[in-house]
Amino acid sequence: MTDLRKRMQAAMSRPLPKRFYKVAGFEPVQGKSSWRIVLDGRPVKTPGKQGLELPTAELADAIAQEWQAQGELIDPAHMRMTTLAFTAIDGVRGKEAAVAAEIVSYAGTDLVCYRATGPDRLVAQQATAWDPVLAWAAKNLGAHFIATAGLVHATQTAKALDTIAAAINPCGPFELAALSVMTSLTGSALLALAVQRGHMTADAAWTAAHVDEDWQIAQWGQDDEASSRHATRWRDMEASARMLRCLRAVPGPEKG
Repeated sequence: MTDLRKRMQAAMSRPLPKRFYKVAGFEPVQGKSSWRIVLDGRPVKTPGKQGLELPTAELADAIAQEWQAQGELIDPAHMRMTTLAFTAIDGVRGKEAAVAAEIVSYAGTDLVCYRATGPDRLVAQQATAWDPVLAWAAKNLGAHFIATAGLVHATQTAKALDTIAAAINPCGPFELAALSVMTSLTGSALLALAVQRGHMTADAAWTAAHVDEDWQIAQWGQDDEASSRHATRWRDMEASARMLRCLRAVPGPEKG
């Protein structure tokens, strides 16, 4: 799968430029149903020299706030929605079918379909976290997925994968970028879709995706490097989920 997170990580590794503007904001684009980010009234360009234009005012507002919150230096590590928008414009637009197909391919070996054979407590935790996701996909998407235990490969039906493709294909570049990043982070297209559709919070999907890892941590502990990496990945997950909410212009589900 083309890992769009690599684009984000590359952007965050560049030398930090000095802040060159006083006020960040956004404005409608004349003749289009979109909004663009402006710095001291001047439109922002992506690294690919395209306009940083967003499909909803909510998303434009969130990204403008990231620019306004910068200090003396512009730090992409604190501008994850901006970086994700750059990725959508420069890396996904024009390649929507290919990105959608890669997400569907992930569903073919989706995390929530592969279960441990033991210990019993881990098996139970996986079932508690993942069975409701499979039930939701069957009821709300019409996609019936097969779960398996151990190292046995589960070949999902063409109908199930076609149903996931039908759910993803209408998405534009911004939704696809967010879905792709979330799928890569969680190992599950179904968890990403559950967040996109408002069935799960990002927190809940993240917890479900890390049942195995959390089990290992409970047994053996976690080192500082792994903890830092986990936190960085979570910020990407959070930014992707927020982008999806802004695109839908509705609040996320309540945390339970």
